[in-house]
Amino acid sequence: MAQEIHSFEDLKLNRQLLSAIEDLGFDTPSPIQKQAIPLIQAGHDLIGIAQTGTGKTAAFTLPTLMKLKYAQGENPRGIILSPTKELVLQIKEHIIQMAANTDLRCVALYGGVGPKTQIEEIKKGVDILVCTPGRLMEIYAKGALVLKDVNTMILDEADRLMDMGFMPQLRNLLEIIPHKNRQNLLFSATFPEKVEELAGEFLDFPVRVEVTPESTPVETVNQKVYHVPNFRTKINLLEKLFEDEETFHRVMIFANTKEVANNIFSFIERKVTKDVRIIHSNKGQNARINAMKDFEGGDVRFLVATDVSARGIDIKEVSHVINFETPPKYEDYVHRIGRTGRAYHVGEAISFINKAEEYHFKEIQKVIKMNIPVSKLPEDLTVEPTPRQENIDMERVIDKFKRRADPNFKGAFHEKKRKPQNNTSQKSRKGSSSSRGRNKSTRRRR
Repeated sequence: MAQEIHSFEDLKLNRQLLSAIEDLGFDTPSPIQKQAIPLIQAGHDLIGIAQTGTGKTAAFTLPTLMKLKYAQGENPRGIILSPTKELVLQIKEHIIQMAANTDLRCVALYGGVGPKTQIEEIKKGVDILVCTPGRLMEIYAKGALVLKDVNTMILDEADRLMDMGFMPQLRNLLEIIPHKNRQNLLFSATFPEKVEELAGEFLDFPVRVEVTPESTPVETVNQKVYHVPNFRTKINLLEKLFEDEETFHRVMIFANTKEVANNIFSFIERKVTKDVRIIHSNKGQNARINAMKDFEGGDVRFLVATDVSARGIDIKEVSHVINFETPPKYEDYVHRIGRTGRAYHVGEAISFINKAEEYHFKEIQKVIKMNIPVSKLPEDLTVEPTPRQENIDMERVIDKFKRRADPNFKGAFHEKKRKPQNNTSQKSRKGSSSSRGRNKSTRRRR
């Protein structure tokens, strides 16, 4: 009979790790840690399905550190692959904290900066690499990496790795890194078909651990939705909500595009407060890192972000996540709202939806298997008229959804087919006018 896990001591971690855990203030393992760590320590390949904010990073970090124990040789023995620079840096920081009482060496590899400094770090000796697949392959191609000693390989945020098109690099890595005696771990917040396909190629007889139903938000997040007719009214609603500084004290606002994120940022900076930062793919690496540090340190109230840039942010006590726009990929809703309610703190997720986004939101509620309560707009909110072009764009989206549900649906923007007799008569009229034109030309020449 398996031993019940009540504390980190029950996980049979060494004293160096237990001391670091105690210094960090953790006293009880989370459900994913309780289930995954013993299986990883037993040598199993593993699929871990857990929402963001449930402690899954420590679920693979702790047993990996326990396995490697101390600095050894020059070449990496453990590799952790993640989709974004931000998440790579987050995991590296986590490892540094957990390995504070050991001499294990960790190097982060990511794009956006030149590889020279990272190569110099590798040459000093490394035990664990945390990296994006593209940068890892780039440095390997330069001959600066020896991977023959890798005995543990971890894919984190596997669903996002797939969404961002990293499958070719991952397949190349699987051919390069020796498979014999290599333990493989895959962690993801969701487990769609493409991740299942990856798991089939990457893992050998894996054990699956799922601590929450797939695509279900963490229980510590309260959710609600406002029906808001247009962009300008959404901006007005932000301004109205942010008047309550005590409640909305640390807020992440999500947009689908860089353009919308920039507009939200400019509005907050101009009308609400200068205590706001923004991260998206057009921002430089240092600017993004500094923005997250300012937000995490409590120096700013607001962080505006797009989905890819914000993946991997692990900041406790985020009071609110606001979906200014509904994400086109429904799994991203789970990842967004997982930025709050982390480490069992209570948070709130608020979504603004217009008439077109209602269709997306209905699908999201099916995915997460829950109905999200609708809140009334504040009585003193200024509701702006919807501009003609914005209304046309929303109607097109609605037509698209209706046509998907019913292929015979004829919406406001379907192409009308001309009747055959009209085409015939038009050709006849064109022919007649052409004949008349030729006759006139003939008469002129005569």
